[in-house]
Amino acid sequence: MAAMTPEQRCLVQRVRDLVADEPDVREVSMFGGRAIMVNDKMIVSIGKSGDLLVRTDAEHHEALLAEPGAEQAQMGAGRDMGPGWITVAPETIADDEHLTFWVDAAMSHNRVITGRESRSKRGTQRS
Repeated sequence: MAAMTPEQRCLVQRVRDLVADEPDVREVSMFGGRAIMVNDKMIVSIGKSGDLLVRTDAEHHEALLAEPGAEQAQMGAGRDMGPGWITVAPETIADDEHLTFWVDAAMSHNRVITGRESRSKRGTQRS
């Protein structure tokens, strides 16, 4: 595994803290970053600059793109990853409230696709 940048290391730890109550969490190198997997599915991947690639429900894609700092995720220049893949700018998730919002959005999708309930009591997701 490639060494993580300080920004990446910090954000990985913050995400770890948010999913600490989940029963099946692991990390892998993916999409040029450090992916956090829950129930064998990626919820987020932390990029070297501290940006966050979030896997969400495609049905909520357009609404989530309206959130501050959110943009359509790309796999290389000009190649959109498709609905449900969103990149969030590092400055947007500098505070715990915004990071929690995005992790909750990813965990909501994760519970749907894996059929597993969360043990976490992080709070409620905005609609």
